Amino acid sequence: MAKTMGGAPPRTGLALLLLAAAAVLCAAAAVDKQNKSSWGGILWATAKDKDGDALHPNPTASSVEPVLDGADPDANTVGGVSDDDVDGEFAGGFSSLDGMLQWAIGHSDPAKLKEKASDVQHMSADELKTRQLEIKELMEKLKMPSDAELMQIAIGDLNNSSISLEDRQRALDELLILVEPIDNANDLDKLGGLVAVIRELNNSEAKIRTTSAWILGKASQNNPLVQNQVLSLGALNTLMKMVQSGCTEEAVKALYAISALVRNNGNGQAAFYAESGDVMLQDIMSNSSTDARLRKKAVFMVADLADCQLENPDHVKLPLFRSHIFLKSVVNLTLSSDIDLQEKALLAIRSLLQLSSTEATVFKDFCSLDEALEKMREQLENLMTVDKEGELAGDLEGLRREVYTIFHKKLETAYDLKMEGDIVHFLCEAGDLHGTIVFAAAEDIAADAHG
Repeated sequence: MAKTMGGAPPRTGLALLLLAAAAVLCAAAAVDKQNKSSWGGILWATAKDKDGDALHPNPTASSVEPVLDGADPDANTVGGVSDDDVDGEFAGGFSSLDGMLQWAIGHSDPAKLKEKASDVQHMSADELKTRQLEIKELMEKLKMPSDAELMQIAIGDLNNSSISLEDRQRALDELLILVEPIDNANDLDKLGGLVAVIRELNNSEAKIRTTSAWILGKASQNNPLVQNQVLSLGALNTLMKMVQSGCTEEAVKALYAISALVRNNGNGQAAFYAESGDVMLQDIMSNSSTDARLRKKAVFMVADLADCQLENPDHVKLPLFRSHIFLKSVVNLTLSSDIDLQEKALLAIRSLLQLSSTEATVFKDFCSLDEALEKMREQLENLMTVDKEGELAGDLEGLRREVYTIFHKKLETAYDLKMEGDIVHFLCEAGDLHGTIVFAAAEDIAADAHG
């Protein structure tokens, strides 16, 4: 007995199948003219499929341009191509006949579909069987490779020493897009991708090194599994050296990767400090000639490390937060004329002030935070009169006031504790009271001071 589809009689089910196939045949021709894919234009470098045919939809096309750093991550784009651009394209890899049918109907002429469906009703059994085989072959041709297969192809190209620089860059661009889903990122090491990408950090071409660092950062973002894999392969040391590159884009992407590697990762943070990461950040923030993007990423990383410490108070305290010079390099960024950099500096200071390991008196006496906040207030007051920057300056002033409040509360607490200590020390030196009376008196005085 013939099998049915979705409960429909055999001939009806087959008619639906043929209807879908007819629609696909009509629509595929139009799609071929566009020569695009739902992968946003991903090309498969030099690899071939199992039959030896090149997998390039267009061998002469240039490599896909990845979404630029800083672009809207929520924008519905892939590889720089928006949904509007790919509307009407073949999505490939149908998971069911119903999916095929729905796509086909939406991309074909209803009149032609009706004509094809009518023709099916007059076919003999042999003709239906022949058409069935044709449809099966068609579906095989329309099948697109999975993400894992695409990753294997790109990794294979990276492992090919004879490949051109252009194809090597294209393979990295493809991986940059493919590793965004966490499942794909988790598969990267299994497929040998991490070793291949980390090897490219030492490539002689700056663009290839830059994209490789970018891939590691994306794959490691909020992903402890990949973070630890990358750290175990020793990539941190190479990335630290790349931050010193004369190529700004390379340095920025390397610092981005480092930040992603150590975020909420105790082992990563310990390794970062062991590699003198605190000195690196301090040098970047202190050097006014350093590119603003790199300084912003550095101070953002400081805020991130401080927030991690606040969320995990039991973790080992990072020594960099006890360094007076390091803290001053953060505070000095508030004097910049770059409002975005000022904002990131304030966010970092707000988090640093809330750490029990930082001292308010250091911020006051050594870092001159009071003076810095006052200068910033005057600057923002002037900016608020300018229509173009008034709203932004107003928001930043709100953050500045918040930091001022946190700072002075921490300062008051520090003064109270110092007063209590001085009183206890004085009474102990007096020597005319027993220890228990001394501490009881100190507690009463402390209570009055807080009252």
